[in-house]
Amino acid sequence: MKFDRLRMRQEKMTREIERKFLVQGDFRLMAAGKFEIKQGYLSIDPERTVRVRITSKKGFLTIKGPSDASGMSRFEWEQEISLGDAKGLLKLCLPHLIEKTRYVVEYEDHVFEIDEFQGANQGLLLAEVELSSTAEECSLPDWIGQEVTNNPRYYNSYLSNHPFSTWK
Repeated sequence: MKFDRLRMRQEKMTREIERKFLVQGDFRLMAAGKFEIKQGYLSIDPERTVRVRITSKKGFLTIKGPSDASGMSRFEWEQEISLGDAKGLLKLCLPHLIEKTRYVVEYEDHVFEIDEFQGANQGLLLAEVELSSTAEECSLPDWIGQEVTNNPRYYNSYLSNHPFSTWK
């Protein structure tokens, strides 16, 4: 299953290549699974974002570098950490944790991850699709809306400091 391709990367330095979209329709019937995510940021500097995430019963520490000009690609390092360490690090994070439900939808040859945000970001639905290169094409389901790949307002690190509910 392609979902395995997108499982959390452990102990890897890699380039993350993805496109991001607003969601404008119902995708839930197509979802192969869903899980809850809680995450916070130790740094939201665009040059070095440092994130702590808890999903299911696992913790992760992720460091991301700056995005390229297209907004599609950036350096990513991720390490699984103990749940206890992740909970402790969340207490050190900047205010406004991100809470969301992630749905996984396989569509043609790609896997879309749809985040339904809660809390101060409630009402926001974002879909991401990971690609193997910036030139890779992918078909889009009919519930995909406007592309926001190169719009930093839709980065989770931005949302943690400027919640969707405060946008005008």
